[in-house]
Amino acid sequence: MAQKTVLIVYAHQSPGSFNAAVRDVAMRELAEQGYRVIVSDLYAMNFSANATQDDIIGDLKSPELFQYGEETMHAWMEGRLSDDIVAEQRKVEEAELIIFQFPLYWFSVPAIMKGWMDRVLTQGFAFSLEKLYNNGIFKDKKAMLSFTTGATQTMFRPDGINGDINIALWPLQNGTLHFCGFQVLPPQIFWSPAHCPSAVRTAMLEGWRARLKGLLGEKPLTFAPCELFDLSFQGGFMLWPKVREERDSQPYGLTTGHHLGKPLPPDNQITAQSAGESSAKTDYRK
Repeated sequence: MAQKTVLIVYAHQSPGSFNAAVRDVAMRELAEQGYRVIVSDLYAMNFSANATQDDIIGDLKSPELFQYGEETMHAWMEGRLSDDIVAEQRKVEEAELIIFQFPLYWFSVPAIMKGWMDRVLTQGFAFSLEKLYNNGIFKDKKAMLSFTTGATQTMFRPDGINGDINIALWPLQNGTLHFCGFQVLPPQIFWSPAHCPSAVRTAMLEGWRARLKGLLGEKPLTFAPCELFDLSFQGGFMLWPKVREERDSQPYGLTTGHHLGKPLPPDNQITAQSAGESSAKTDYRK
C-alpha cells in the first residue's frame, strides 16, 4: 500500500511561535502514524502572494484585458504556470489531507496564505463550473483549518463582541475549501494562546496531539449538496422550490450560509453534524 501524504500549508513568521509548536506536533504525530508529511512554510519560502502576469509563462490569451482567472486556467491546461505554482499543485495532488496552519488575521488567513489560495487553486486544476462543492475536483481529499486567535472564545460567540465564529469561517470553509470539493474537517481552534498560562498552552498542544490520532477518520462538516439546487443559469443556481417547501417546517436553516431567514444551525462550521436531513439523492427536478 502506498504511503499516504499530508500537506501542511503553514504561515507564521517566527519559528518560536505557538503556531510553529502546533505545526511540529502535527508533523511528529502524523509521521509516527506512517504518513508522509510535507510542509509548505510560506514565509520561509518567500512565497509570493501577488496574483500577476508573472504567474504565466509565454504569451497571454488576451493581453488587451488581463483576467487572472482566465489566463491561469489556460496556462494550467497548457503547462505554462510558473514553477512555484506548479510545485504547490503537485503537493496538493499528492496529499490526502491538507492542514492550513495560521494565526487568524482580520477574521481570515494572513495575506501570504490568501495568496497561496489565489495562485495555487487555479480554475481547471481546483474547480470548474461543472465540478463544484460536493461534486468538486477534490471531493476525495480532506482539508481543515488549524489556527490561533488573539480573542477569547467568548468574544466569538453569537452574543460576543466579534460575533459568531461560524459566520467568520463560512467564506474560507465553504467558499474556498468546499467550493473545490474538499471534505472539510472541523477546525482546530486555539483560543488566545498568547494570553494563556504555559500550562494551558501545553494542554492545548496535548489536545491537538490526541485529536491527530484519529483525525483522518473524522466525519467532515455538513454543507448543502449541489443536488438541492437548480444548477442552471435559467434557474439562477437557486434551491429547488420543493426544497424550500420542505425546509419551511424545520427550525433551522440548511447551513450557516443557507440560513433561509431562519436561525443558523448550531455550530455548523465548527462541529460535524448529522447529514440525515440531507436530500442529496432526491431528484427535485420532478
